[in-house]
Amino acid sequence: MRLVVPELDLFHSGSLPHEHARELEVMDQILCANPTIVRLVWKDLQAHVDEKQLRFGRPGLNAQQVLRAAIVKQMNGFSYEALAFHLADSLTYRRFCGFTHPLDAPRKSALAKNIKRISEATWQTVNQVILQYAEARGVEDGRKVRIDATVTESNIHHPTDNALLFDCVRTLSRILGRARASFGIGSPNRCKAAKRRHMEIVNAKRNAQRIEPYRKLLKVTEETIRYALQAVERLHRVSDPMAGVALRLARELEHYIPLTQQVVSQTRRRVLNEQSVAADEKIVSIFEPHTDIIRKDRRDTYYGHKITLTGGVSGLVLDWVVEEGNPADSTLLIRMLERQRDHYGRYPRQASVDGGYASKDNLASAKALGVEDIGFLQEVRSQGRGHGHADLALQEAPRLQGWNRRCHLVPQARLRSAPLLLERSALLRQLRRRLDRIRQPSHPRPPPDVMSRRPFPCATGRGVSRSLRFSISQPL
Repeated sequence: MRLVVPELDLFHSGSLPHEHARELEVMDQILCANPTIVRLVWKDLQAHVDEKQLRFGRPGLNAQQVLRAAIVKQMNGFSYEALAFHLADSLTYRRFCGFTHPLDAPRKSALAKNIKRISEATWQTVNQVILQYAEARGVEDGRKVRIDATVTESNIHHPTDNALLFDCVRTLSRILGRARASFGIGSPNRCKAAKRRHMEIVNAKRNAQRIEPYRKLLKVTEETIRYALQAVERLHRVSDPMAGVALRLARELEHYIPLTQQVVSQTRRRVLNEQSVAADEKIVSIFEPHTDIIRKDRRDTYYGHKITLTGGVSGLVLDWVVEEGNPADSTLLIRMLERQRDHYGRYPRQASVDGGYASKDNLASAKALGVEDIGFLQEVRSQGRGHGHADLALQEAPRLQGWNRRCHLVPQARLRSAPLLLERSALLRQLRRRLDRIRQPSHPRPPPDVMSRRPFPCATGRGVSRSLRFSISQPL
């Protein structure tokens, strides 16, 4: 007889028969087989431990829990709030991260505080440990690589001068409010005035209408800076037992005051003086001041960091570099190949990159380093009709195995555009046949000037629709 409620012990049952649960089990085995990873994370966490705080509060997260929570967050793209929910809600995630009860799951603030303490150098070392583990088991040997660059955007709102000024005022006012509540350091709150000026700028229809609100918003921001500087002096004079709290507030103000001054300076130059500010001199967020301005393909602008990645045939990321600014791709190829030599003790045998890295100097340098096969895949519009690939490719490409050509590791040299032209002509024939069915034989023949026009100047996009409307609307 089937039970209405199955008797299951949810807290002591085995793993779920699901692909994601099995994936977490394999990751657990890899982490247990490499205890060096946990020791590296523990060193980062230990560097931020305050001996006075060890005597108060609940026990903190251990290195194993912080590392595994960071893995779950990155693997699923969770925010810290969503991560806290899933750790409390999911039995599988709690088992993977080492929490025995839903009440043991940390809050989002504790997760953010501890995960952010893992340094960039630690993540680099963790990646190297995983790659050594993969090489020892024959998963990846680094002989075939794919190098490319991408942009990772920072978690910021779209930067505008008025929005940045408002961010500065409300952030400094929030810290000053905490100082006023704890130490009685009086300073007026200018958030409402800054928000009114901010909304006036947003709702203005012409640039000339924005000048006066910008002057007022700059004045409010400079007043807030003066209040913050006065508060810093008074907070440094606070004695025990609240000296630690006052010092933390003073450090927060000292962090944001220079950023606010930079925002005021660049706004005054751009808006009032109508000057051009270089991209490396701009700040686009006071919360993520490291954010770079990345101009891609001369059409899209991103706010984040350019990252150069090297991938292997197994799908593992073999190496990555967070670039400073937006360097040209053509200057990065040899450096990434040399980093592969540092990791594996040899250069890769085959490498594939896109057209941004294509140059005769890079080709000659890669060959001189010992890279046997390298391909530059670059699709460009040719001078004549149709499309095609650039002629820059290796003569060795036809000698590679078919698997490599199918995976576009090294493309065939001088690929022409005949298939595209055939598809275009086939589409034209279909459209002409459809028009022939629409026409009625009883209608008079169109005027000669209409027939002399080319009915289908192109087979894609807006040109076809215009031609169809023109041809059908004319008396036939």
